[in-house]
Amino acid sequence: MSSDVPIPPRPLGGIGPGSQPDDGEEFSFMQMPRGMFRHDLELGSLPEPEDVANLRNALEVVGRLRDATASYRCGESAVRVDMDGLSRAELDFIAQLMGEGEVSIRVEPAPDAGAPDEMLMIQESVMTGIWQVRRTRGDDPSAAALEEWLEVGDIPSAVMQSRPDAFDLPTDAGPLPEGVMTAPALLTEIADHLLKRKLSGGEGEPHEINLTLLPVTDADLIMLGERLGVGPVTILSRGYGNCRIGSTKYRDVWWIKFYNSQDALILNTIQIVAVPEVALAAPEDIEASAERLAEIAELYGI
Repeated sequence: MSSDVPIPPRPLGGIGPGSQPDDGEEFSFMQMPRGMFRHDLELGSLPEPEDVANLRNALEVVGRLRDATASYRCGESAVRVDMDGLSRAELDFIAQLMGEGEVSIRVEPAPDAGAPDEMLMIQESVMTGIWQVRRTRGDDPSAAALEEWLEVGDIPSAVMQSRPDAFDLPTDAGPLPEGVMTAPALLTEIADHLLKRKLSGGEGEPHEINLTLLPVTDADLIMLGERLGVGPVTILSRGYGNCRIGSTKYRDVWWIKFYNSQDALILNTIQIVAVPEVALAAPEDIEASAERLAEIAELYGI
C-alpha cells in the first residue's frame, strides 16, 4: 500500500525518550486479564468409598461410562450411557463426579417437533468428551429434567442430528440496504460452498471466512445474519475468554465469535464445516478422560 508518509517519519535521532512532546497526560495500559476458566481433576475432592457404597446403581453407571470411554475413538458417533432409575442421591453423586467443564451446549427443537417447548441442555464434564445431557421443558437451567443421561464423544449426538437439511442459500440481493458493501459477495461465496457440499452428498472440505480481516460494515453483518438465520444449536466454550458458536439455518454453516477475558470481540468468523473444531474433544482429551475414569473406578472398587 502506498503512502506519502516516510517510514521512519523522522531521522533516528528524533526517536526515543524526550523526542515526543509532553502534553502532561499519563499513559495508561489496557487492563490485563485477571484470570481464566479452569477445572480441578483431583481425586481428593471425591467422596470416600464407604460414603457411596450403597449407591450401587450409580457405581454401575460409572463402570459402564469407564468402558465406553476406553473404547471410544474420535469421529465415531457418541455413545449414550443411560441413568434411568437412579435416585436423587445417585444422580447427585454422578453430578459430583462429572463436575462442570469448559463447553455448554443448548439444542432447540425443530419447529415441527412434537414437543416444541422441549430442548436439550448439555454440559461437558471436567473430563473432556464426557457430556451430561438434560432434556428440559423451556430453557431454565434450574428446571427439573424430564430425562438425563451421559454421552461419550467428541461432540454430543444431538448436535450432529440437528444439522439442517437446507443447502440452497438465495443470493439475489435485490435493493441493498444503506451501508451494505461486502455481504452480497460473501453470501455468494457461502452459497457456492453449500452447493459443493450438496453435490458431494452433504459433506465437503471445511471453509472459513474471517470477517475480522474483511471490510465489513454493521449493515453487512446485519444482512448476513438475516439471510443465514439462527439455527438450533448454540455452543459456549469457556477458557481464556469465550468462544460463542451458533448454527444457522443452512447445512454446516456456523457463526463463531471469539472474545477475550474482558468480553471484547477479537475474532469473528463464519465456518462451513460439520462441527467447528474448537467445539470438538481431541483424541488426547478422550484418552486422558479414560485414564481419569479408570482411576475413579479403581477408587470405588468397580
